[in-house]
Amino acid sequence: MEIKCEVKKIIFQNPEDGYVAISCRNVSSSVEFVARGRVIGIRTGAVFVFTGGWVTHPKYGKQFDIESFDEVIIETREAIFNYLTSGLFKGIGKAYAKKIVDTFGTDTLKIMDTEPERLTEVRGIGKGRLEKIQKSWQDWRAIKKIVYFFQGYNIPTSKIVRIYKMYGEESIEKVKENPYRLADDIWGFGFKTADEIAMNMGFAIDNRFRLRSGILYTLNTLASEGHCFATQFMLFSTAAEILGVDKAILPEVLDGMVEDHTVCVEVLQEQAGVLGEGMELVYLKQYFYSEIGVSNCLKRIYHAKSHLHFNLKGLMQRVQANGDVQYDNIQLDAIRAAVSSKVLVLTGGPGTGKTTTTLGIIHAFKEANARILLAAPTGKAAKRLAETTGMEAKTIHRLLGAVGMNKFLFNEENPLSGDVLIVDECSMIDILLMHSLLKAVPEDMTVILVGDVDQLPSVGAGNVLRDIINSGVFPVVRLTRIFRQAQASRIVTGAHMVNDGYTPDISNANGSDLFFMDMDSVMFRRGIFDYIPAEWASTAASEIVSLVSNRISQHFGLPSSDIQVLSPMRKGDIGVMELNKRLQAALNPGKDGVEYGNYTFKVNDRVMQIKNNYDKKVFNGDSGIVERIDKEERSLFVRFEGMEPVEYDFTELDELVLSYATTIHKSQGSEYPVVVMPVMANHWMMLQRNLVYTGMTRAKKFLVIVGTKKAMNRAVRNAVVQKRNTLLWKRLQAKSS
Repeated sequence: MEIKCEVKKIIFQNPEDGYVAISCRNVSSSVEFVARGRVIGIRTGAVFVFTGGWVTHPKYGKQFDIESFDEVIIETREAIFNYLTSGLFKGIGKAYAKKIVDTFGTDTLKIMDTEPERLTEVRGIGKGRLEKIQKSWQDWRAIKKIVYFFQGYNIPTSKIVRIYKMYGEESIEKVKENPYRLADDIWGFGFKTADEIAMNMGFAIDNRFRLRSGILYTLNTLASEGHCFATQFMLFSTAAEILGVDKAILPEVLDGMVEDHTVCVEVLQEQAGVLGEGMELVYLKQYFYSEIGVSNCLKRIYHAKSHLHFNLKGLMQRVQANGDVQYDNIQLDAIRAAVSSKVLVLTGGPGTGKTTTTLGIIHAFKEANARILLAAPTGKAAKRLAETTGMEAKTIHRLLGAVGMNKFLFNEENPLSGDVLIVDECSMIDILLMHSLLKAVPEDMTVILVGDVDQLPSVGAGNVLRDIINSGVFPVVRLTRIFRQAQASRIVTGAHMVNDGYTPDISNANGSDLFFMDMDSVMFRRGIFDYIPAEWASTAASEIVSLVSNRISQHFGLPSSDIQVLSPMRKGDIGVMELNKRLQAALNPGKDGVEYGNYTFKVNDRVMQIKNNYDKKVFNGDSGIVERIDKEERSLFVRFEGMEPVEYDFTELDELVLSYATTIHKSQGSEYPVVVMPVMANHWMMLQRNLVYTGMTRAKKFLVIVGTKKAMNRAVRNAVVQKRNTLLWKRLQAKSS
């Protein structure tokens, strides 16, 4: 049935997916009722025609369930003003809306449609604002039909905007033809969303588009878990289960994907670890060519001659004198290896002198007047490298001049200029990024890879640093001695104990930089003896907020911005999402902000970018502060370190998350003055040795672990690390690739 009604009050609104609950007045009968559903452009005073039916909610009673909608523009001055101030149109706030309506009256919408240039008759509207208004007006008129179509498939507004940006006015036709292209073409869409749309459109379960997309989804899921390839048996079994089909129909689809170069299949010629001779391995093509490419590039660089000339006599003494440092024998070996080999790996844990050794290597190369490039995977790691060396250091993306996904200004045809490339935090680098980096390295350049191989591997596919070390092909120097000044740190000694399989000293001795808040004791003091996971986790979260918001700051005289909360997981009471909400309420209170999905973003919030955005030159893991919110322009501005404020349209806010708390995985490559880290049984499956080790080593001055001894012991004992499917180590050992 259809009901024409006026919106009286917005009871609830989710700006991410457009779902609303509203109080309405039936225009015909004046009866007020509650309606619910996904409606774009909802606002008080607007008139809509809703199509749907009545339902009875067990808690809220009778409601109208909206299946589709259309807006009725009543061309009164008040209605037009409300329409222009709905937030749909950039460049028009209340002040300009009033000026426009005062100038053109009830002809406003007609003029905006047919003679938009006349808006310059309104005082204050110049060429720049006119262009914004025109574009916003045209986009909305074009996208409205698309919104009406896709809202029936429960697609969030932000994603509908992405569909429109990708396919334009052909959006509906392209998706009707092949809805699975959404998962292939647009960030934020997955196979399951595309599959739901396709099923609703009547696509068959064995449709070729569906089978192809399901295989891609399976391979991409494995890649997100760190695997470069799947065995054919694993691929067909997993994909068939996801798709709900007989796996016997998948080989023919895979053959077609090999023919069109979407995937690559390699047959092992000899045994490789647990993989037997003759096994068929299936790669997404980018991972296949990256494995081969990294192997070929490293061999090419390693076997080429350097054009640098060193005065080796007395070099070590001069390096020590220059740096005023007494190196031990292993560090001196590392410096010698650096100047005598084209490729070197330097690895070691905290306090073992990686930074000091790197400085020694830099001094040695400066003796030969070498041009030295410094890089790291993240902005924080690059900043730390610059601070410790006193030289310029860039993220790998910025060093290479990123212009698109895996597209860089510097590559094999336009290589980097320099003599030595030193890359820090290499455990974080996945196979795709390492390939892009090494392609841009000329063969006469020396490459020095620095990192802690015992930390978590990269978030992306591959296990590059470990594979290079395990290949046994290149010189590797492992620093193991903990220096005297580092021995005084319980953080450093504790991290090494964890790495060696021992529980660290958590006795909270006076002067210790590692403090353990025992939640067993906290709960027992409160008279709570029964272990109820949710209750204990909620209490731990409250303790964490108290520590960050005042107790640590008061004790050390540090601002809360120096304190970073790291959690093993995203979800749950002590997961990143919930902790961020609690920390935001304590550290940045106030109601004014922009709601988006699970978060409300406010000025002065700490935020993190979670995807590479090549247009904005902001990359996954970059952290910043919300500097300004312009609701009239529907824009939010974030200041990232070393950059001018970056503008985000409100529809782009799913690229940002609050970052008062972040996952340990996301913290790699960063150091913080103070780290607060929960280690609770609620994260039982995630309690792994290398995870806790990585979290501990992010703390520079002070570390607070909030948890239980049982959970800590579990993490230390759990040294099981999922083996990643990668053959880089084997390719490096081969004579040619």
